[in-house]
Amino acid sequence: MILLSRRSQLAVAAVVDVALHARPLPVAAKALAARHNLPPRHLETLLQALVRANILKGVRGPRGGYELARERRRVTAGDIVRAAMAEPADETEAPNPESRLVDEVIGPLVMKAGQSFLAELDAITVDDLCRQADEHAVFDHPRDGADFTI
Repeated sequence: MILLSRRSQLAVAAVVDVALHARPLPVAAKALAARHNLPPRHLETLLQALVRANILKGVRGPRGGYELARERRRVTAGDIVRAAMAEPADETEAPNPESRLVDEVIGPLVMKAGQSFLAELDAITVDDLCRQADEHAVFDHPRDGADFTI
């Protein structure tokens, strides 16, 4: 059973990646895409959604890219998933079914389960995920260990 869409998982991974790599320079979308084996254009709409949600901040210029818009302990996985889910659905998706069973029984149950799931994600901060990523050494290169959070 898939609880998070691929887009939501990628959004969380992108924010954690930016949190780990945005010192001293912002993370370029191209570098972020390379670390996750994706074409850079694939990430751009997702990154812009995270900017609009005030999770990431876009920095323009030749050394531009993305950095966190807030302290990593102030951003939860739930915030990120909500931002990823808030974007308009792909136009190629099938239409929603017209069904009283879906509208009155299944829909409310799925909504309640989704709210519980997001509440659990709200308890997980980007800082928690960064610490776990460091513990598991998910990136081959050692980080300098400097953390400038206030």
